[in-house]
Amino acid sequence: MTTSHHRRPATVTNRPARLLCLTLLSAQLLTACSNDPDGRFDAQPATPTPSCLPHQTRNPGSAYTGGRRSDPAAVLEMMRFYTANRTKAYCDGQPASDRDRRWTSLYTELGGDARHVPRP
Repeated sequence: MTTSHHRRPATVTNRPARLLCLTLLSAQLLTACSNDPDGRFDAQPATPTPSCLPHQTRNPGSAYTGGRRSDPAAVLEMMRFYTANRTKAYCDGQPASDRDRRWTSLYTELGGDARHVPRP
């Protein structure tokens, strides 16, 4: 017995659903592959008094650079971290990375004492 497999043509009613699914999938893939545009400061919350500084893995995001839309708690956490830890060395013994310098520059731009951040 032979059976024929006929493919049902796409109807007008399911094309928009397919396009929507494709669009959503594409957006998720693009988001997953892009840099995080809203980077958060790693203040090492599990280690309140670290013996060395971690390198930051993201650039400052809008929570810190958004002006009136900034997150005051996030800004204060970053300011407190640099003030409390002053000029400790980075944990890997390397100098500050470009990202680290962006964070320390932001710290001083927001009024932090330049003596509280590692020198380049």
